[in-house]
Amino acid sequence: MGLNVYLSGEIHTDWREQIIDGAQGLDVTFNSPVTDHAASDDCGVAVLGAEPNKYWHDHKGAMVNAIRTRKGIADADVVVVRFGDKYKQWNAAFDAGYAAASGKSLIVLHGPDHQHALKEVDAAALAVAEEPGQVVELLRYVLTGKLPE
Repeated sequence: MGLNVYLSGEIHTDWREQIIDGAQGLDVTFNSPVTDHAASDDCGVAVLGAEPNKYWHDHKGAMVNAIRTRKGIADADVVVVRFGDKYKQWNAAFDAGYAAASGKSLIVLHGPDHQHALKEVDAAALAVAEEPGQVVELLRYVLTGKLPE
């Protein structure tokens, strides 16, 4: 059995690389949103034309990015959503809710400082991890039935 895993959320740390590197040798395919912040923000106007109003600039980008996000979540067996320490990550919360509403197996990844703020998101998840290594061990267990050593 292989897994298609969508890695959503925070883009300012290397958590995705830690999971991908840790999962070497497992039958896992990873996908994610565009993590180049500037490209993600400007994709709509770069492709569809400039917008003088920042709202419409952002709106175009959000719609274009949603094509990739919806496809990634739809194709995923497991969706991992990371909430980092910086910024209000409303898009991550939206992705977690969308994944849960779509019946996807959801793993939420955040530190203890976010426990209260994310209690409803955590309640929708099948697992709540604090470190990327725990996500790797969850994937390993799901695929092999083996516990960490």
